[in-house]
Amino acid sequence: MCRSIKTLRPPVLPEEATEDDIRAAALQYVRKVSGFRAPAAHNREVFDRAVDAVAEATRELLENLEVRGAARG
Repeated sequence: MCRSIKTLRPPVLPEEATEDDIRAAALQYVRKVSGFRAPAAHNREVFDRAVDAVAEATRELLENLEVRGAARG
């Protein structure tokens, strides 16, 4: 149904995750758990809100993770 979601934190991802990276991961997650690649018109709003919420949670997680041995910037 969808490709694997990649790890977005350093050092796995050498540079900081972009907004596009975060949004793509959120979209893949929502697609996977909903079972829909693209929602029907009557589900579009709730689908998009879920992607936004997952993207925001991902952004917050990445901003606050402390990775041992990595310099904090």
